[in-house]
Amino acid sequence: MTGTTTNVAALLQAFRAGDGEAGDRLLRRFVPWLKLRARLQWESRLQAKLDPSDVAQQALLEAVRAFPQFRGDSEPEFIAWLRQILVRTLAHEVRRYAGTQKRAVAREVSFEQAWSRSSQRLGEMLAATGTSPSQHVVRREQEVLLAGALDRLPEDYREVIILRHFEGLSHDEVAARLGRNSGAVRMLWVRALARLRQEVEQAKVTGSE
Repeated sequence: MTGTTTNVAALLQAFRAGDGEAGDRLLRRFVPWLKLRARLQWESRLQAKLDPSDVAQQALLEAVRAFPQFRGDSEPEFIAWLRQILVRTLAHEVRRYAGTQKRAVAREVSFEQAWSRSSQRLGEMLAATGTSPSQHVVRREQEVLLAGALDRLPEDYREVIILRHFEGLSHDEVAARLGRNSGAVRMLWVRALARLRQEVEQAKVTGSE
């Protein structure tokens, strides 16, 4: 991950100096991670109201607006900063669709709990792909790599992995969700995991998401 970390640091420096193209490249790198995080923390009863891609886009717009206040110069710092923006964006959308200001504090607490759960699931998924770094900061960078690898998968591969590993559904439940039989879903899941491992390994070699 050293190469990507260095690249992010260079993009941060260029963006801070006024290079809009560098800023665009920097933010595009984190779109899959923001989308995955938004989906993992978005309440199921609200998923029909707002797509995780829309949440990620709103978070990116806020990041562009607030970037002059960002003082970090490394990938871990930028990830932590984006995380705070995403949590605020999600909390705002929940208040819009599901609750009043009276419930805002409880909602924000629940998002912290959801973030903890999704971090655990991402860690388990990293282990499943043979990527299990011991340092927390490195793992956060690997989360970005994993999200990018997932985003490059065919839609049915990506969906079966998210439903099976992140949402914790059984093969039968995944089959019902996807409109397939259980045997077909099991084969799809095996192929999807194999493809994901390839994508993760390739991303580690090339230093890209």
